[in-house]
Amino acid sequence: MSSGGYDALLLLSFGGPEKPSDVRPFLENVTRGRNVPSARLDEVEQHYLHFGGVSPINELNRQIIAAVKKELDAAGLDLPVYFGNRNWHPLAEDTVEEMADAGVDRALVFPTSAWGGYSGCRQYHEDIARARASVAENGNEARNAPELVKMRHYFDHPLLVDAFADAIRRARDELPPSLRNGARLVFTAHSIPVAADESAGVPSEGGHLYSRQVREAARLCAEASGVDEYDVVWQSRSGPAHIPWLEPDICDHLESLAEAGEKAVIVCPVGFVSDHLEVVWDLDTEAKEKAAELGMGFARAATPGTDPRFAKLVVELVSEAIGLAVPRRLGTEPSRGTAVNGSPCLPGCCQVRRRVSATQA
Repeated sequence: MSSGGYDALLLLSFGGPEKPSDVRPFLENVTRGRNVPSARLDEVEQHYLHFGGVSPINELNRQIIAAVKKELDAAGLDLPVYFGNRNWHPLAEDTVEEMADAGVDRALVFPTSAWGGYSGCRQYHEDIARARASVAENGNEARNAPELVKMRHYFDHPLLVDAFADAIRRARDELPPSLRNGARLVFTAHSIPVAADESAGVPSEGGHLYSRQVREAARLCAEASGVDEYDVVWQSRSGPAHIPWLEPDICDHLESLAEAGEKAVIVCPVGFVSDHLEVVWDLDTEAKEKAAELGMGFARAATPGTDPRFAKLVVELVSEAIGLAVPRRLGTEPSRGTAVNGSPCLPGCCQVRRRVSATQA
């Protein structure tokens, strides 16, 4: 089957350490140029070392790639799949060099972020530009670097929403029967500085694209799981205390819920594709411990990356980009992030670079 002029697919992600000696260099890559205090790096380093110095993210991405390859084959799409990261091996620069050596001329790029905003979208465009430039720097002409086309935001794709909705229902079933019906549904996503959220999107639409998309995704997932009342909160804040970030924090919110008499929570990490460090530390460790301290039941919904529907979503976006499928969306907030199919990044979109977390994906 025709691949619409594309001859490869690149899964582009954040990256993470895979052994203890990787942790500090990885964190230094993430925070380069951001003046993050050493004490903060020491703190985050301990989070990784708590899990043996290994972030789950790279292995989970390899599982996604294996599933995507099977879905591409089933769809009759002959596209090799490559894997590159922003902050740790395999680095995007090395992967794009490999693609150039293999004769790839034009590839689609699937980012493991569903969102708009600087870190979730525009920085991936910067990663692509940097990786392409590195091919020329390594002795090839710039024209020999593959053209790389990032695919759009997918926060409101039906397959993503359905996967989260089923995960919420499974999490509810993990609670004791006496707590299931009254459990409060709480959605979380990675906090960012308020100024960064204000600059996310385009000025003519009022900015705040990231938080608007997160709230829209939460609404859709709650509706699909049959829940009328829910909360949207934030997690993984990192930065000077005097800089405002999106609030409330998940642990602070658990305290508020306990004070209000809530007996149990279902936490859904709607802002995350996979169970990487922010999920297994901030939710499965800190938030779970806080709930236990407060005497609250706690269940955490799974992320969708290992759900078979996620690989189908990736391939559907590929088919959409090459003109073989009609875009499917459930929400009304803008979905951009690409130059194809009428959903481009507009002039000025997420243009101002803001300080972000030491570990934000």
